[in-house]
Amino acid sequence: MNTPNLINIRVWGDYACFTRPEMKVERVSYPICTPSAARGILEAIYWEPQMYYVIDSITVIKKGRWFNFRRNEVTSIISLKETQSWMAGRTPVKHISAGGGAPDAAQRNMLGLADVEYLITAEVRTTKLHDATRFNLKKYLEEIERRASKGKCYHRPAFGCREFAADFEWVQDVQETLEKRAAEVRVDKEDKDWRKIWIEEDLGLMLYDVFDVDQREDGFRWFTEHELKGILHEQKSDAAKPPRIKKNTSSDSAIKYFEGTAITPRASFFHAKIKDSRMDCHPDRVKIIPKRGKEVI
Repeated sequence: MNTPNLINIRVWGDYACFTRPEMKVERVSYPICTPSAARGILEAIYWEPQMYYVIDSITVIKKGRWFNFRRNEVTSIISLKETQSWMAGRTPVKHISAGGGAPDAAQRNMLGLADVEYLITAEVRTTKLHDATRFNLKKYLEEIERRASKGKCYHRPAFGCREFAADFEWVQDVQETLEKRAAEVRVDKEDKDWRKIWIEEDLGLMLYDVFDVDQREDGFRWFTEHELKGILHEQKSDAAKPPRIKKNTSSDSAIKYFEGTAITPRASFFHAKIKDSRMDCHPDRVKIIPKRGKEVI
């Protein structure tokens, strides 16, 4: 906990559903927030392409309770080309209906969680393409604290599903916050031992993330204005030279505004365990399967 680049965010909400990937039709939630969902919450508050989060641990303040309900979902998706066409006014906007009796509605059951609360501890790291002359880790940490303290976010954090909004606050003193919330949550107001909220349980195989931590370390960065001017100048110089082979370059004429390698999504898992109301998630302490170049057996 004494690592200088660790941050602590308390999150809570009325509903949550951290869908198990093996349940493809009827949604069934994990009993606790997954590391990937925790990362998504933090990235909703603050994220830059030259930094990334590594979830250290998730502490349970409220386990929540199971609940079941049925809702209408849709099978269709809206493509980016369709959206661009609508925005340009070339084609009329087509809505997707999901109400009862709608042609695209699909009624599905969900087994989710109600009234949950966690404390997310995460490590803030910079990527290999990090430009230390423009940004540094201290500035990232200060910006995260400032935004979380004021309740600012790029988009509303959610517990698994977008409609299950999550509230959040910055935590300065972890022990004091956990003891205070434990006394408020538990029936026995004098018992401030937050470790008794969820003493111990083996949760089995759990989704860790859909992006490899090692690949996120490679990162990407936006080109500076000076670099973009240089790229434009090179393109103009190349355009002035007669091409040796005539080809259609319409798809290659776009300017690339960043450098880096695109990450291919691939699910990884770990053996999740609860000990004294805390789930350890750090990749240096838990075994992630598969790692890069390995497959699940």
